[in-house]
Amino acid sequence: MKTLKEQTDAKIAAGRKAKPEFMQGVDDIINKAKAFKQGKDALKIGDKAIGFELPNPKGEVISLANLLEKGPVVVTFYRGSWCPYCNLQLRALQAKLSEINALGATLVTISPEVPDDSLTENEISKMEFTVLSDQDAKVARQYGVAWEVPEFLMEHMRVDRGLDLKAINNGNANVLPIPATFILDTDGIIKWNYVNVDYRTRSEPDEIVDVLKSMS
Repeated sequence: MKTLKEQTDAKIAAGRKAKPEFMQGVDDIINKAKAFKQGKDALKIGDKAIGFELPNPKGEVISLANLLEKGPVVVTFYRGSWCPYCNLQLRALQAKLSEINALGATLVTISPEVPDDSLTENEISKMEFTVLSDQDAKVARQYGVAWEVPEFLMEHMRVDRGLDLKAINNGNANVLPIPATFILDTDGIIKWNYVNVDYRTRSEPDEIVDVLKSMS
């Protein structure tokens, strides 16, 4: 089975072939964001994770405190079910979920999407991990991974993709999370993190499993 990096690299390569000018524009934006150290304020290893209470697709409120009572927690921020790179990542995490759970950990994924019927019906909701809605990106901001998306990308999503993020995220049209993953121990201390403003690259699920093994 291909690694997540191999899958995302293939998608990036296909994008460069199909839309070279757009992908060059994305490269320029990412390089600028990195130069300005976007994501530098993200919570770091050794920090205490900030608690949250967020709704799942059924409207049930899930708290980090309750999850930590069961064991370590893997918190992954993603942009939304409309994002092809997010879908690759979440499928890869689903493939490793039994290993994650066997190590006593809970996987929680967070995006700004509204927890309505559309989220209930999509592929992500059928996966077996916890999906939560951070509509105003408040938790993403608290974790230091909220990113005001440049107009170049917003126009692409509106015009080329036909996405209405204002509706999808219930008013939050241009702030999305930097894709990031945090692994918390039962005290809520961050033991490992992955933060990269380049939304096309993600943490490898095998890395998450290895960290959890080292914690057990």
